[in-house]
Amino acid sequence: MSSERTSATLRAIAVLETVAAANAPLTLIEIMAATALAKPTAHRILALLVEAGLLAREPAGKHYTPGPRLSSLSLRVLAGSTWNGARHAILKSLVRQVGETCNLTTLDGAEVVYLDRVEAQWPLRLNFSSGSHVPAHACASGKLLLALMPARERRRILAALPLERFTGTTLTDPQALAEELGRIRRARLSTDNQEYLSGTVCVAVPVEDETHRVPAALAVHAPQSRMSLEQALDQVPALRDAATQLARTFAWA
Repeated sequence: MSSERTSATLRAIAVLETVAAANAPLTLIEIMAATALAKPTAHRILALLVEAGLLAREPAGKHYTPGPRLSSLSLRVLAGSTWNGARHAILKSLVRQVGETCNLTTLDGAEVVYLDRVEAQWPLRLNFSSGSHVPAHACASGKLLLALMPARERRRILAALPLERFTGTTLTDPQALAEELGRIRRARLSTDNQEYLSGTVCVAVPVEDETHRVPAALAVHAPQSRMSLEQALDQVPALRDAATQLARTFAWA
């Protein structure tokens, strides 16, 4: 590869890194300032990355966000090493301690995606494998991750979020959801009281790194017939201890 092509590739990578690391969509001017690229060069690179699906333009056309292809790639990287890695071992240990299924999730747009999951050894199980998606507004992990993201990004997602009803307790009123997210943000703790699946409860805590970024959520999930919501809340200390261990595996984030 020629030095000119290498340089162009590295500039494109710098733009991807800048957009991926931002807490909110970036304008062309903001990307230029962060990468020290001239306007024609930045504009050309952005156009190529948008065409490739690695970046996306906001509806108004003035801001850039990670595109579907980049999001898919990042999720594959996150999930790829979990089955036999440190994260899976931490989840297995937590499941042995609390006696119910535990999962590690992150946001993928307006949905939660499972990075890893360890099932409890019970005949009655909840069938969600790694890569499964659940609407963010209807589950503990999703509400937690929405609550703890930067306000500008949260407002953008909530404005476009279809608040579909799944059970009688699903939050479908925007104001009620906003108030719930405020409570979650203050407590740094989220619950799902049969909001996605009738008869199931869930409690989630943030996996938070030293810079207070939250790349993932850790949750315990169980049928209400085996664990009440109050009993699930009793597991919060164990969840927080495991989340601290998991945070070290996201040191790159």
